[in-house]
Amino acid sequence: MKFTVKDVDISSGGVLVAILNKRDAQKLDIHNLDRIKVIKGDRVETAVVDIATGRTVKPGHIGLFEEMLSSLHVKNKDSVHIMLARKPLSLDFIKKKLDGKKLNAREIDQIVWDITHNKLSDTELTYFVSACYTNLMDFNETIMLTKSIVAHGTTLKLRKYPIIDKHSIGGVPGNRTTMLIVPIIAAAGLYIPKTSSRSITSPAGTADTMEVLAPVSFAVEKMRKIVEKTKGCIVWGGALNLAPADDKIIKVEKPLSIDAESQLLASIMAKKLSVGSTHILIDIPIGKGSKIEKPYRALKLKREFEAIARRLKRKINVVITDGSQPIGRGIGPALEARDVLDVLSNNDGAEDLRKKSVHMAGLILEMAGKARKGQGEKLAAEILESGKAYEKMREIIKAQGGNTTSSSRIKVGKHRYGFRAYKSGRVTNVDPLHISRIARIAGAPTDKGAGIYLHYKRGDKVKKSDTLFTIHAENSEKLKFAVEALQKDVVVIR
Repeated sequence: MKFTVKDVDISSGGVLVAILNKRDAQKLDIHNLDRIKVIKGDRVETAVVDIATGRTVKPGHIGLFEEMLSSLHVKNKDSVHIMLARKPLSLDFIKKKLDGKKLNAREIDQIVWDITHNKLSDTELTYFVSACYTNLMDFNETIMLTKSIVAHGTTLKLRKYPIIDKHSIGGVPGNRTTMLIVPIIAAAGLYIPKTSSRSITSPAGTADTMEVLAPVSFAVEKMRKIVEKTKGCIVWGGALNLAPADDKIIKVEKPLSIDAESQLLASIMAKKLSVGSTHILIDIPIGKGSKIEKPYRALKLKREFEAIARRLKRKINVVITDGSQPIGRGIGPALEARDVLDVLSNNDGAEDLRKKSVHMAGLILEMAGKARKGQGEKLAAEILESGKAYEKMREIIKAQGGNTTSSSRIKVGKHRYGFRAYKSGRVTNVDPLHISRIARIAGAPTDKGAGIYLHYKRGDKVKKSDTLFTIHAENSEKLKFAVEALQKDVVVIR
């Protein structure tokens, strides 16, 4: 049947969507979430159907989302043909997993292929995530999922050895150790092509913070040239098409804070494999507010990472760290970038950020054979204190098209509010969840200069009226909202 295209000027963010008028849908016996094939010449795409009950799409017309317009190379008022299509094969396999049964390699691969090619609606993808959350994948299923996610994405081929990678499970504000570890490791002569994420629920992701200093969105070929030139990079993984199925799974996990352990393992390891990593350090912070709050869960996850790495023939070191309070002083992209450059330039930077970064960089140097066991931390500290890591970071920033290499050049939000101690005492708790929430209300990470600067941390002595932390915002209205959201238990003094 022939229809006239209407550009509805909407993007789904992935899934392919077409809109039919209610009268046309009834005539063709098509219902919401049915599939139709939309045909233009030799181009065919399968779309999920939405039904318009009003004037949005008139009879005889078909509304197409941006993804459909782009894929079919059609524009407003073009003519297309449609026909009913069957639902994706993977829906049967998702139901199988919902029933608690195990999936084989072919079934998992079909699910990942459908996810990658936007064949599943968000609702259908959520069922897959839920199935894996309630009926955890076993070890073999997790391995198969990891390999399939890698196979259906772009991969970085450096033809170097070793290739280093590092990943934190997350949940700790200000934990910008990656931006110190990368230049330390690269300055030691090792290759470390680091892909990082943007924030979804935190005040800043590593990519958000690096973007204060340099662009982070590159094609894989450009990323390869940067790494071959400097030995390191810090780029946004979302721009690279590395493990795209994983990005789509994460998108539907976030609203319900679902984090199925098998998918977490597959997600992290797939992204490491997609850049060719041979030696991997995994940081599992534990504590209230972290993704992993209990030590027994962290130990279980550590063993699972080690088992998967053995099967995939990768060297791995999994460390369990303190995630009970923020790392560093700055919370928010610009403030965290200042922290990083202050530590790299040995300019009185945050000691906890420096110490954790040096420790983990030392473990990597030992794992990669650059230092004897027990000597890696010393070598990492020497590279940092000598200024070699700072020079390497300047080189990486320049290669990525940036020029900000001094913390004094980084602007933070000019609207600010200092939260003062209501009594003298000692800081006993800095709540990561509450700190993150206030920083986001102030505008982080969208507003790069927004966030919180912590003047005191747990264990520090304070006097009445000392400024415990300063909220920064780029406009007065957001600062007002952040101040209104403050509670006395943000920082506890006893």
